[in-house]
Amino acid sequence: MAPQEMPPSIKIADPPLHRISEPASGRATGVSLAGGIYHTRSISRASFDRSASRVSHDRRTETTAHDIEEGDEWRQGHEKRKQVFSGWKLLWLSYQSIGVIYGDIGTSPLYVYSSTFLDGPPEYDDLVQVLSIIIWSLTIMVTLKYVLIVLNADNEGEGGTFSCYSLLTRYAHITNRDPREEVTVRMERHLSQDLSATNRTLRTTLEKSKFTHTLLKAIGVLAVSMVVADGVLTPAQSVLGAVQGLRVVKEDISSSAIVGTSCGILILLFAIQPLGTSKLASAFAPIVIIWLGFNGAFGIYNLVMFDWTILKAFNPYYAFQFFIEKQTHGWRMLGGILLAFTGVEALFADLGAFSIRAIQLSWMCYTYPCLLLAYIGQAAFISTHPDAYVNPFFNAVPPGMLYPSLIIAVLAAVVASQAMITATFQLISQIMKLSYCPQVKVVHTSSVFHGQLYVPFLNWIVMGGAVLVTAVYSDTTRLGNAYGVCVMFVTFFDTCMVTLVSLIVWRLSPWVVFLPWLFFASVDGLYLSSALLKVPDGAWFTLTVSGVLACLFLLWRFGKENQWRAEAEDRFKPTQLVGRDADGRLKLTERWGGDRLTVIRGLGIYFDKTGVLTPAVFTHFVSKFVSVPEVAVFFHLHPVEVPTVAAEERYAVSHFTAVPGCYRLVIKHGFMDEVISPDLAALIYQQVRLFVIRQARERLGSKEKEGGVGEDIVRVSSVPPVLGLLGGEEAATSASGATTTATATAQQSTSAEEEKDGDERHKEGDSQIPVELRDEKVAAELGRLDRAYAAKIIYVVGKEQMRVRGNSSIGRKAILSIFLWIRDNTRAKIANLRLAMDRVVEVGFIKEI
Repeated sequence: MAPQEMPPSIKIADPPLHRISEPASGRATGVSLAGGIYHTRSISRASFDRSASRVSHDRRTETTAHDIEEGDEWRQGHEKRKQVFSGWKLLWLSYQSIGVIYGDIGTSPLYVYSSTFLDGPPEYDDLVQVLSIIIWSLTIMVTLKYVLIVLNADNEGEGGTFSCYSLLTRYAHITNRDPREEVTVRMERHLSQDLSATNRTLRTTLEKSKFTHTLLKAIGVLAVSMVVADGVLTPAQSVLGAVQGLRVVKEDISSSAIVGTSCGILILLFAIQPLGTSKLASAFAPIVIIWLGFNGAFGIYNLVMFDWTILKAFNPYYAFQFFIEKQTHGWRMLGGILLAFTGVEALFADLGAFSIRAIQLSWMCYTYPCLLLAYIGQAAFISTHPDAYVNPFFNAVPPGMLYPSLIIAVLAAVVASQAMITATFQLISQIMKLSYCPQVKVVHTSSVFHGQLYVPFLNWIVMGGAVLVTAVYSDTTRLGNAYGVCVMFVTFFDTCMVTLVSLIVWRLSPWVVFLPWLFFASVDGLYLSSALLKVPDGAWFTLTVSGVLACLFLLWRFGKENQWRAEAEDRFKPTQLVGRDADGRLKLTERWGGDRLTVIRGLGIYFDKTGVLTPAVFTHFVSKFVSVPEVAVFFHLHPVEVPTVAAEERYAVSHFTAVPGCYRLVIKHGFMDEVISPDLAALIYQQVRLFVIRQARERLGSKEKEGGVGEDIVRVSSVPPVLGLLGGEEAATSASGATTTATATAQQSTSAEEEKDGDERHKEGDSQIPVELRDEKVAAELGRLDRAYAAKIIYVVGKEQMRVRGNSSIGRKAILSIFLWIRDNTRAKIANLRLAMDRVVEVGFIKEI
């Protein structure tokens, strides 16, 4: 593959290192060194794109000639941004969303009436009243609340209760953050004068109250846990129900055959998840579209053929009449009616995989009308055939459509669980970003739609839970008793979270917000209280699972916050670690003993996990060995929320002035990039060297402009071969000799020019000398880098051990001990960097939490 055809990412070259060449244009281009990033979807190992070797650093670095003390100027401009789609992409996403989001809520017509009328065939008035509640529940809970309001409370395109909490943390100081995560968060806290007095008071109260911090955190985590618990239950319920539906045509199917078949289908369903959301949604969408189309068409048929008077259920009077007449019994019946909108929580949680407009379009234009027609048509049929309520969908099928309906119903029920499976992937990814669970592998399955994810570890865990639940319960009736409670808790949490978002983020008046909140909270509370009646009959299972998960998430977060506090002791500017004595030699500051530092020959590469201030591993290395390498580079890998990072933006180099020869190199990589490095030191050497040269050019160009000479005077001939690549003392000697020779050449050239044409010829001859050799400081800096790289290379890795403080309480010790056990068994490794292990040095240190 030709270099110009390659994706905008760096390829790895295993052959020996090449020289760096620079054309007369003055831009650092040429054949690159080995090491860097390549696209995970590409297996080809072609050579480097020549344009990819250009020096890159942050735009702020490019506009200044001064060194950066803190070395953190690379962070700006790489926060997560919401994707906005239009045209064909929007239509395609809308099509995909039907195949994923509405599988659960779309299959509810199979069992809503049978789950509501538990006392026998309904009377006509009862049927109209229940239909009225179903119509207005779909309208209020799904259309009005979620599709038109809640979906707008996204956090940079991500949905779910936890995304609302994350959004609040960007507009109010209500949480602590991981130093690594701070880099990727775009804080947008409104100025106090931009908020009304009431909203400002509310925000201040939230920020000052530790109880509120804990409560909001617990609500966000509990909502995630409940969706995950439903993610275990929903596949079991939907697949088991689909297989049991075969009894319509074959009544003698054994229970063991149903359970075995269901477990096999579940395993297959989870086994195809690595294909990605886009492929699965595209494959499942026709099934759900046909299923919804059948429901809509059958509804119209039954309405025309049997009882069109059922349409009066659109009058909300009948919904109120239901509660007036039925009272407590009617309240109990809500536990069956709420099944009409179970899956609405997944509609919000799956927002990150699609988009607001795609979901609104697919719901309003297709799914919502089809579901309304389905329930109206079934009610029209039941009004003339009361006994049909037991199996409303199949009994109301038009003549000749039973078998096609059975096939599509089974397929729709099987894919119905995809909504919850996708939702669990989305939510676990969100809580990982805020450090509420250990880091697990997250695979982005689309380079076009950035929010479409697959989490392998979670996929197999949920699969195991679903298969186990199917085998244990073996019946949809018992599983159905566990259904609904978590849904209503999550919808209530969403109501409260979005209310806070409307006040603090959207800055709406409390007078505008209060009445809608009261209305939606009342509806949520009505359904939730009815659903809680199911707790003794099976809902305890999902509540227990979600409670255990929430405790684990909160435990991990508690441990991480203690870890951050302990690690903050080692995070400071280099000037607080290293200073100079009266003779100008490096020494430790008084805080660290004040000893004079020994300079070790060689290039030390320190793995920096935060990318800001001084890495802890460097602090412990310098303080324990009382020495510094001739050149030290802090190496940090920074993930960016884009598929792949363009070559010119990938590298960010900064220079610390407190320690001579100290730099930071940040490599930014997208989620479709994979970082590998056959020779990481060569890559680091190259990027630092080009950074030094570029800074020299910028300074020289700026001086010559100020002197009235155009920038085009900076004409640089090809740079001599990179002598640091020769290896050993030969390289160091050659580097020194090259500097001396080049300087002598420059003096001879200047002398000749002065004798001939004076000052003008002097400038022209001087411009032919490579930029890095015109300034003695720059030449010395490059000489140090060349000598260090030629002499020795060491990779310094921190080996952090943590232990609980001895004076901690028993409860705190127990919690932190569990955290440390999980941490020790889930820590990320650096083996994939393929470092030369004989050059790796581990510096151990202990932190107490």
